[in-house]
Amino acid sequence: MERIAHRVPEPRLDVRDLRVVIAIAEAGTTAKAASLLHLTQPAVSRALLAAEERLGVPLFARTPRGLVPTAAGEALVSGASRVLIELGDLERRVALPAAPPSRVRIVCECYTAYHWLPSTLTTLRRSLPDLDVSLAVEHTGAPVASLEASEVDVALLTTSQVPHGIDQKPLFSDEIVFVVAATHPLAARRALTPDDLRANTMITGLAPAEERRWFMRRVFGRGRPKLRFDRLPLTEAIVDVTRAGLGIAVLSEWIARPHLGRGDLVAMRLASGPLRRGWRMAWRPEVGDAAERLHAALKATSHAR
Repeated sequence: MERIAHRVPEPRLDVRDLRVVIAIAEAGTTAKAASLLHLTQPAVSRALLAAEERLGVPLFARTPRGLVPTAAGEALVSGASRVLIELGDLERRVALPAAPPSRVRIVCECYTAYHWLPSTLTTLRRSLPDLDVSLAVEHTGAPVASLEASEVDVALLTTSQVPHGIDQKPLFSDEIVFVVAATHPLAARRALTPDDLRANTMITGLAPAEERRWFMRRVFGRGRPKLRFDRLPLTEAIVDVTRAGLGIAVLSEWIARPHLGRGDLVAMRLASGPLRRGWRMAWRPEVGDAAERLHAALKATSHAR
């Protein structure tokens, strides 16, 4: 066998460092990261400082909003997720005999996930070759019913509730932002109010009914104002109508982000603060092992978006 030990690089960071950095990026503070990792806050702070010293670059910027990854931090989080997935898969391949691929059919409750999920699955197929994961887009309108009917194995959910007998775990969260044309009168404001939304047309995609109810509860509380909505099936159409100044687009931040670079659109928040939406992964018990591995892989790659 060719001697390769002398050509293997000596990493400055170890697995524990990678997990600490990923947890801080996800949590936003060392205290919350410590809770995720079951460590003390001082231990997490020391681990972060040690990692930054060994690499010679700051990984997080200290802001009033918490710890925000620098460019170097974002690169490390993205790469660390892939490294940990590949390491975990290597350990499983070594410990377990080869088996035929497990077929997993996955559906998303919200169409916005299909913006990033296909490329994510392509990455996962390289690190999880024994999982045959396929999209079941045709069941997007009724993901929970499709789970119960065994028409799909896994569902990514935002607001729908699952019945007894369906397993689920938190996955990640995204932020819903309000996008207006740079020439829109609201663009000069620091933030939006519920009254601003009442006075303008909301431009959205084809969101499920339960998600629409979640939005109204989060923004207006017990009030149920009658808003004007234009529901368009394509993100490009939503962006073009918004760019023309015809209303306020309601989009996931990861959908809006690529369209903000030209300077003719502005992303805004409510004055009450960020509007975050939690995602969960639900699955039928029969695919438990495959689903648990898929959940871990999706959670680890969530920062790559």
